Amino acid sequence: MKTLLLLLIAAGFLFLSFSEKKVTWVAIGDSITYLNDHTNETGNRVTKGYLTRVVERLPQLAYVNQGHNGWTVVRIAQQIEKLGLVKADIYSVFLGTNDWWHSEPLGTFTNYKNATGNQTVYGAYRTIINKIHSLNPDAKIILITPLQRSDFVYINNSKNNAYGSYKAKDGQQLTDFAKAVDSIAHYEKCELVDLYHKSKITQKNLINFKRLKDPATGQYKNYKYPDFTQIPFNPETDEYPYPPEAIGMAYDGLHPSDKGNQRIADMIVKAMKKIMSK
Repeated sequence: MKTLLLLLIAAGFLFLSFSEKKVTWVAIGDSITYLNDHTNETGNRVTKGYLTRVVERLPQLAYVNQGHNGWTVVRIAQQIEKLGLVKADIYSVFLGTNDWWHSEPLGTFTNYKNATGNQTVYGAYRTIINKIHSLNPDAKIILITPLQRSDFVYINNSKNNAYGSYKAKDGQQLTDFAKAVDSIAHYEKCELVDLYHKSKITQKNLINFKRLKDPATGQYKNYKYPDFTQIPFNPETDEYPYPPEAIGMAYDGLHPSDKGNQRIADMIVKAMKKIMSK
C-alpha cells in the first residue's frame, strides 16, 4: 500500500512537471491567423481568434503568430527567410484561400515531391515544410485546409470584395487547394485539420443572409444562399451587406466570426492533443 502511494505521488509530480512545461507553437497563416491579435480590424465583430481559443484550452501552449494579412502560400515561401521564424515544438500552416483568389497556379503533387520551386502552390508548400524541418527536424506539423468562403466584403472598405468559393476562379476550385493540403499531409504524415470538408462551415451557414437591393424594386432585402449569388452589389452606392444579424460562421463572408473561430479552435485542439499525447 505504501509503495503504491509513493508511486502515485511520483506520478503526480511527473504530471505536474509535464503540464507546466511550455510547448511552443508557431502558427503560419494569412489574415485569419493575423486577425487573432488584431481584432480591432474586424470592426470589433470578433472578440477572440482561434489561436487564443486554443491556448485557453491548452495552457501549456505558447503561440507565436506568424499570420500575414492577404498573403498566399507562394508569397510566404518566397519570403520564408525574412519572416523570422523561430524554432518551435509545433508548427501549423493555414493558407491557400488567397492563392485561390489571386489565381496562383496550384500545380501537381510532383511539384511538391520534386521541390520544383515557388511557381506553384504545391512547390511553395515544399519550401515551407523544408524550412520547418531545418529549424527543428523533430517538430510536429499541423496542416490546415482553407475554409469554404462566401462573398467577401471588407468591413472597412466595401470596394475590397470577392465572390465566394461556390464557383471557380480562373478555372480553379478552392476545393482543389484543400485536396492539395490533404495530399501533402498524408505524404508527410502530418496532422491534418480539414476545415474545408469537416468543419461543417458551409455556404449555408457562413452568413445568415446578404442584404442587397432588389433589382426590381430598389428596396433592400435579405437574401440567403444561393439567391444572393444572382443579385449584384455596388460598393459605390449600396450599404454594407452584412449587418450584425447577418453574421454566421463568418462576419464578412470570409473571415471567421466568434462561432467560426471556435469551430476552428475545436478541431485544432483535437489535433494538438493527439500530438502531445505521443
